[in-house]
Amino acid sequence: MKIVKFVSCLVFSCFVLIGCGGKEEKKKEGFTYEKTEEVKSVKEESNVETVVLVGTDLMKFDKAEIRVPAGKKIKLTLRHTGKMDINVMGHNFVLLKQGVDMAAFAGKAATSKDNNYIPKDAEQDIIAHTDLIGGGQTTSIEFDAPPAGTYDFLCSFPAHYMMMKGKFIVE
Repeated sequence: MKIVKFVSCLVFSCFVLIGCGGKEEKKKEGFTYEKTEEVKSVKEESNVETVVLVGTDLMKFDKAEIRVPAGKKIKLTLRHTGKMDINVMGHNFVLLKQGVDMAAFAGKAATSKDNNYIPKDAEQDIIAHTDLIGGGQTTSIEFDAPPAGTYDFLCSFPAHYMMMKGKFIVE
């Protein structure tokens, strides 16, 4: 009985192996195995400094200080890891020019709901800013690093700047 089972298993295994081999794979027209994604040149990638900043439902950024090299393009990604809606706990990133009074800017921003809390008359005070996002959302911006120095950044959603602020240091 054991010999019959062994022979049956052996025959079955041979059929499986024969059935799996010998077929030529047909490709759909226009299909290729080659990677078609464009690859950025090393030089281009080395000129971009990537920064990720996370905001939460607890009205906090995960960084109070961001350091970047001068002369680079900055790609800043803002992630809101909370769950609250944009109208309750919206976050953005606003990088102010040197010498701008953060409290005065935040006061103007609080009354600019129609422009996502970016005052229309204060564009000359801003180096860069992201869109306003709610819980679970992400946004990114790219901008050239300003000259070497220390700059303030904040979330301009009403009253958030008191806890959601920091220094952006260009070295």
